[in-house]
Amino acid sequence: MSVLVLCLAGPLQSWGSAARFARRSTEPAPTKSGVIGLLAAALGRDRAHDVGDLAALRFGVRIDQPGTLVRDYQTAHHFDTGKSMPVSERFYLSDAVFVAAVEGDPTLITQLDTALRTPGFLPYLGRRSCPPSRPINLRFHHDRTLEQALRDEPWHASPWYQRRNRRHPTVDLELRLEAEGADTLVDTLRDQPLSFDPHHRRYGLRGVHVAEPVRKPNPHARSTDAQVTDHDPTAVLEGL
Repeated sequence: MSVLVLCLAGPLQSWGSAARFARRSTEPAPTKSGVIGLLAAALGRDRAHDVGDLAALRFGVRIDQPGTLVRDYQTAHHFDTGKSMPVSERFYLSDAVFVAAVEGDPTLITQLDTALRTPGFLPYLGRRSCPPSRPINLRFHHDRTLEQALRDEPWHASPWYQRRNRRHPTVDLELRLEAEGADTLVDTLRDQPLSFDPHHRRYGLRGVHVAEPVRKPNPHARSTDAQVTDHDPTAVLEGL
């Protein structure tokens, strides 16, 4: 098996796993269906194309910079009648950074890495209004598992975010892996893609295992080796 590691960063991201009427929410981390859709687009596939080979890939994601949840609302008019459509709520993650990975057949992983360099369709982070701000493909491995690749990858949070956490020499990053048989602490999410056909979109349930956090050094942490002196700033007040 081979692993392709991705960086998902942008001003806005939105990874929905459920849509209720006029409310479009987002998960706190990229969904498998969203990332598989991005990869299918990079391969130049249309929405009616079979995605069975991509859906079979094992998926995992690490939260390097959780971002801020923001709410927007949209108005629209029917194209033919001009009638006002219901106001809809849209939720996004602002300034978030994720490291995602897919594991599977080496030939397919190599094809995906090539496709991301010259994508057939422009990639976006969950919705068309959310373009990436960095190159998506980081690297691929032929000698590591999905979990090993996500644990070994450096911390990709923005420099300003790393500096904001400079009081902490290390950071713990949440790690979510597609569940396997022996995994515990498993949650379920309806983001297993079955079909992206706009006339019959279908998604199945998928197990998500929250693994032990990934601990990484903070390159912008304050030094703990500063020289300690006997300076007492209140000494001038003695005797007053």
